[in-house]
Amino acid sequence: MSASQLNTVEKRAAVSLASVFAFRMLGLFMLMPVLAVYGQSLSGFSPLWIGLAIGAYGLTQALLQIPMGWLSDRIGRKRVIIGGLVLFTLGSVVAACAESMYTLTLGRALQGMGAIASALLALAADLSRDEQRPKVMAVIGMCIGMSFAVAMLLGPMVAASFGVSGIFWLTAALAVLGMAIVTWMVPTAVNRAPKGETSVTLADVGKLVRHPDLARLDLGVLFLHLSLTTVFVSLPTQLIADGLEAAKHWQLYIPVFVLSFVLMVPMMIVAVAKQKEKPLFLVAIVMLIVSMLGLVAGAHSVYVIAACMMLYFVAFNFLEATMPALVSRLSPANQKGSAMGVFSSSQFLGAFLGGTLGGYVAQTGSPEMVFAAAAVVGVIWLVIAAKMRVPPRSKIISLLSAVDSEQDAQQLAGRLVALPGVLEATVVCDENRSYLKVDDKKFDLEAAQRLVAAV
Repeated sequence: MSASQLNTVEKRAAVSLASVFAFRMLGLFMLMPVLAVYGQSLSGFSPLWIGLAIGAYGLTQALLQIPMGWLSDRIGRKRVIIGGLVLFTLGSVVAACAESMYTLTLGRALQGMGAIASALLALAADLSRDEQRPKVMAVIGMCIGMSFAVAMLLGPMVAASFGVSGIFWLTAALAVLGMAIVTWMVPTAVNRAPKGETSVTLADVGKLVRHPDLARLDLGVLFLHLSLTTVFVSLPTQLIADGLEAAKHWQLYIPVFVLSFVLMVPMMIVAVAKQKEKPLFLVAIVMLIVSMLGLVAGAHSVYVIAACMMLYFVAFNFLEATMPALVSRLSPANQKGSAMGVFSSSQFLGAFLGGTLGGYVAQTGSPEMVFAAAAVVGVIWLVIAAKMRVPPRSKIISLLSAVDSEQDAQQLAGRLVALPGVLEATVVCDENRSYLKVDDKKFDLEAAQRLVAAV
């Protein structure tokens, strides 16, 4: 198979992991446009508790992404993902049975404790080659984006028929379906790093946080999701003020999301094929800023809003797909889960801070001020990202390797990673194939082939 195409494992990983992400996020996104309306039947209802119920999920996610990513480096990605989905299901059931805002907020916090984004992204990185990783991340990002679009359509329908509890019951069912996908559809991989990098300590996590280039990406995803939640604090009400009633908002969201994915593809192709990742990364941030300034100038026109959101989501989808791939390339071989944990914590913290910022500015000012605040965030990000360094790609070697069990795969991965020039070894049990990330100047292909043949 051509190195420019996804192989069988990468296709399975992209589709199955994207499905888990999408099913999990669909229920969460469905809550956004309906909680303030249909939550009024719950005791203790107030704008403050609406904010706390929405923010509780992001807060516990932000707090636990690093520990869960670290744990996935220690005990395995799938174990952490399944455990997180169990917690997420429990939180969904608690929220579905809630008769007060206080219990619903507790359920939301429990949902957030199932913080599996870092482990999912790390598993996607384990199962993809450097040059194909942006494509895998793009599939995941597109599915998350589409789940947002579908949620804007389904959320009001489900809530109108079954109330807020109906959304949480559906969320619980989707989480159980996610467990089945992880168990039977996601490929199994054993990843090993060189000797001396076989465990991750809290000191290692501290180094990841202080790593200059990783820190720029962590701040970047914080700013990206801060801008997203800031914008959506005022955008729905602004659309209503411009004459587009809430029941018809999907007529704007669906075309914008679909077309933005189509227009993002050429950016991804040029970034990967022409190795123009940093220039296009900066261009995407500029696109975010321009889209927000367009909203400031044209917030009273539905057509201007649609054009600006199209530009925004082209940039958003490109950055959402690009940044996790860069994090995985920059992080130490056996610390991708921890690095993704820091990255995902920053993402959810950004969402939490964005809601807070957007709510405060909207309460004290106008929608235009909310969009202007998002533009300022983009300018700050552009200054920080200007010094970002894009890591070179390693060479990926694929070898047939017949193994009968996960234990055999672990032993083979350990032997392969001990070879000179091998930076990382991943043995995919389901496909009888090993993937090696190598330093071409030090790597001996014949030695690796002899080792695999001896298994």
